[in-house]
Amino acid sequence: MREKIAGLLEQIQSFEAESREHLEAFRIQYLSKKGLIPALFNDFKQVAAEDRKEMGMLLNNLKQKAQEILDLQQERFVAVKENKIQMDTSLPAPALGGGRHPLSIVRRDLNSIFERIGFKIAEGPEIEDDFHNFTALNFPEEHPARDMQDTFFISKSPDIALRTHTSSVQVRVMEQGKLPIRIIAPGRVFRNEAISARAHCIFHQIEGLYIDKDVSFADLKQTLFYFAQEFFGPETKIRFRPSYFPFTETSAEMDVSCNICGGKGCNICKYSGWVEILGCGMVDPNVLEACGIDSNVYSGYAFGMGIERITMMKYQINDLRLFFENDMRFLKQFETLV
Repeated sequence: MREKIAGLLEQIQSFEAESREHLEAFRIQYLSKKGLIPALFNDFKQVAAEDRKEMGMLLNNLKQKAQEILDLQQERFVAVKENKIQMDTSLPAPALGGGRHPLSIVRRDLNSIFERIGFKIAEGPEIEDDFHNFTALNFPEEHPARDMQDTFFISKSPDIALRTHTSSVQVRVMEQGKLPIRIIAPGRVFRNEAISARAHCIFHQIEGLYIDKDVSFADLKQTLFYFAQEFFGPETKIRFRPSYFPFTETSAEMDVSCNICGGKGCNICKYSGWVEILGCGMVDPNVLEACGIDSNVYSGYAFGMGIERITMMKYQINDLRLFFENDMRFLKQFETLV
């Protein structure tokens, strides 16, 4: 009996009704009073006492599966019938709403702000070699960014990885030797980080680079002051704090006055009135020399910021993961933005 039950179960689970008549034939064959499953229940009387518990469970499961398949496919035919009655295929399709992703909106706005003061957009590969991603940017051999816990290396090669910043684009532009250079490099970058409300293994950056004769830190400050007021509003204030980056010297981090509380203090700015948004500094002479630029003649500044961070500030978003989950409830909030 066990083999019969297994055989019938396989037939039932593979059944697909082609019509209502086909489905009715299935019901008669397996579930009617003279069907195959009731016949097995009649044979159950002949099962040995020690096997009855097991056989009873198998039979009940078989009957339940058959009934489930019958009910499910009956519902399908009912749905098709109702759909045919209600749907008028001659009507035009409903308009599908759509809009830009908030990261795309902010990236476009950033590009526009810097293009207005002479910056050109530069792009580069997302898979980079060690020289462009680390060595040319003055990263020492023992720097933790070169470790596997921080960087996604490609295959087993220690020299090819997903880029960890768009600074690699700056290196490629400097290598071309066409001076002066005034570019921004927006793009996607990758770091081996745990995903949380404030961090992700995939995110977006925009970095800027200006190289010419007699470029000073004052030029950098004025450029970033212009950006902050254009993006966050004319009342925005900025401040610089000393910092360290391998590829710049002098280095700084820049804060902007919190646009949520107006600098008075809130949970977004941790009640300090300031929010850190980017790192910047004067390009280290070693970086210029590695790219074939005479550091005795030319100088320059560089800056970089995370697009997600300033998007969260602009739209008061408190969870970075929302940018990557394709949740329509979240995305529909930005449909009206041009």
